[in-house]
Amino acid sequence: MTRQDGNGFVKCDFGHLHWGLNGAAGLLLSDPERGVLLQRRAWWVHHGRTWALPGGAIEAGESAREAATREAHEEADIPPARVRPLAASHVDHGNWRYTTILAAPIGRLSARVKNAESAELRWVRAAEVADFQLHRDFAVAWPGLREHLDRRLILVVDGANVVGSRPDGWWRDRRGAAERLRDKLATLAETGFTDPALPGGGEWSWWPKVVLVVEGNARGVGAAPGVEVVDAEGGGDDKIVAVAREARLAGPDDHVVAVTADRGLRSRVEAVGASAFGPGTLLGHLG
Repeated sequence: MTRQDGNGFVKCDFGHLHWGLNGAAGLLLSDPERGVLLQRRAWWVHHGRTWALPGGAIEAGESAREAATREAHEEADIPPARVRPLAASHVDHGNWRYTTILAAPIGRLSARVKNAESAELRWVRAAEVADFQLHRDFAVAWPGLREHLDRRLILVVDGANVVGSRPDGWWRDRRGAAERLRDKLATLAETGFTDPALPGGGEWSWWPKVVLVVEGNARGVGAAPGVEVVDAEGGGDDKIVAVAREARLAGPDDHVVAVTADRGLRSRVEAVGASAFGPGTLLGHLG
């Protein structure tokens, strides 16, 4: 295998010609102060002189996230380690797929034209993007992408309810069970996941910020990368509602989702503007 093993044109099941034998991916990097980073394609590339996103073909064995950040580094000098993925939009054309990685910069980033595939790079306010001469497929996708631009998924997990939904002997070591759940949630926060119950349905993936609420003997469990652990001093339900409310206030546009099977609790978090789904949905992704 070589770095070029993804390069080539594919005619998709819809009859359109696309670049990328294994599909393609692009990086939609959004800075609240400057807007989104657009790339004007060089005249000689496919759909040249149009504006779109840094991106390109996915190489064999490479994830869409890896491809998007690699291409952004090669074309716009954006270091992959300075990009935090928030969500991904998947467009399926049967035998070809394009993935847009929506991401936020870590710190203030500068971008520059780094190779011949880019003619220009520009930070553009979201409200002005549609005024540009856009790549055909990006123009079609933009309204849906803009809907979730800069929006995070905040996953508020009812630790006691999720742990208690499996009869695996968790009651013999509640703290250990909470730690195992935390570690699996940390993996989920790193890899991201797709589920019809999440915003955007099955056509979107999310890298969530996870808040795990624990109570009783599970209190005192430390945090893990991507997972904040909150102790409930009294009733766990009250703390979960408070966390959901605070998340909605801190990020009014963020998607706040509580994970619990408790119907009363689900009604309470929905009353503060969050949504909810059951432990079974989450556990299906944790394994």
